Amino acid sequence: MRLSVIGTGYLGATHAAAMAELGHEVVGVDADPRKVEALSRGEVPFYEPGLAELIASHTASGRLTFSEDIGAVADCDVHFVCVGTPQASASPAADLSQVDAAVEALAKSMRPDTVVVGKSTVPVGTAQRLRAELREATAGQARLVWNPEFLREGFAVEDTLRPDRIVVGVDDDRDAEVVADIYRTQISQGTPFLVTDYATAELVKVAANSFLATKISFINAMSEICDATGADVTTLAHAIGLDERIGRRFLRAGIGFGGGCLPKDIRAFMARADEMGVGESLAFLREVDRLNLQQRDTAVRMAAELLDGSLTGARIAILGVAFKPDSDDVRDSPALSIAAALHLKGAEVVVHDPRAGANAQRAYPTLNYVDSADEALRDADLTMLLTEWQEYRDLDPTRTAEQVARPAVFDGRNVLDAESWRRAGWTYRGVGVR
Repeated sequence: MRLSVIGTGYLGATHAAAMAELGHEVVGVDADPRKVEALSRGEVPFYEPGLAELIASHTASGRLTFSEDIGAVADCDVHFVCVGTPQASASPAADLSQVDAAVEALAKSMRPDTVVVGKSTVPVGTAQRLRAELREATAGQARLVWNPEFLREGFAVEDTLRPDRIVVGVDDDRDAEVVADIYRTQISQGTPFLVTDYATAELVKVAANSFLATKISFINAMSEICDATGADVTTLAHAIGLDERIGRRFLRAGIGFGGGCLPKDIRAFMARADEMGVGESLAFLREVDRLNLQQRDTAVRMAAELLDGSLTGARIAILGVAFKPDSDDVRDSPALSIAAALHLKGAEVVVHDPRAGANAQRAYPTLNYVDSADEALRDADLTMLLTEWQEYRDLDPTRTAEQVARPAVFDGRNVLDAESWRRAGWTYRGVGVR
């Protein structure tokens, strides 16, 4: 099929490349000329493992093209809306201006009898509204399907090519057949294909993110209890995770979650619930959000404790500021927030990240950014591992102890072997682990 993808940010660029990999002809449309130029050269303006190679391959073959001109969608059969829905500037609600603009532009440029597929994360009720607007603009001919994305940064290509489920929300089951044809490779390989109504499809994404955020904040709350009682949160998480009703995933205590999805999605979900008069049903998410932000303050407090109560003038090596490994994304990054807070309290903060340094520097230019972990570690009074990149997990504690001024480490992701580091002479502190 010939497909268009409106918006070529993280979601759109990945989806466009993956659809080309599945054999479709794809045109990605974006209003940002620099982004279009870079992608047309096979370059990706952000880091995602495997994506640059996929885009380079399919732009070279001609199966994947990019354009600033919305008119490029005119001969496409299906149009994917993949624009951002950030948190609104004045409220926790989602800002839908990019979605609204994309659908309005599509309605003026596409063939009126084609299918629009929404992939952006939107508040429940959005698809029903957009369907009415599309049908009015196309004399009742256009059809709308909602097909939420479930990408994990660092695994986005894999999640698109080999998803664990495909969900489509429709008002006419026949429209689901169009989407099934696009994804026929994945469906033939056993990927569950779920057809439902618009509201359920919209809720699947935000409900999943809310559940994952709740698991993370739960185990972080348990880490506070472990700190107070001398228990070990790592063993606790393993023990309760063996219960098949609970499961082990997302039960690793640490400095909390961040990124462009979980924080803003749970806030937008709460805001939408309030609008619908059922806000009390999601009141627990306010505590989930509060606990998550509290972990950042806890990390700063632990840093001060490891430095005998004073941060002023201490040289602190920050290892990792991306919100997660295999990403250069620093949006709502707990690691970067902690680094900035330490700086404001008078510490000399030296930051290294394998991929996110440039983005972090644009967000917080006053921190000291260096090009290697060795340079960050040199003469450090405290080492803080805040993003669990493999190169930090592989650090040799004996060699590392020779680089720093004081062998004290805060393991903000509980990924280091505490006993190995202690044997090498380090004062080790994890989250809920002593």
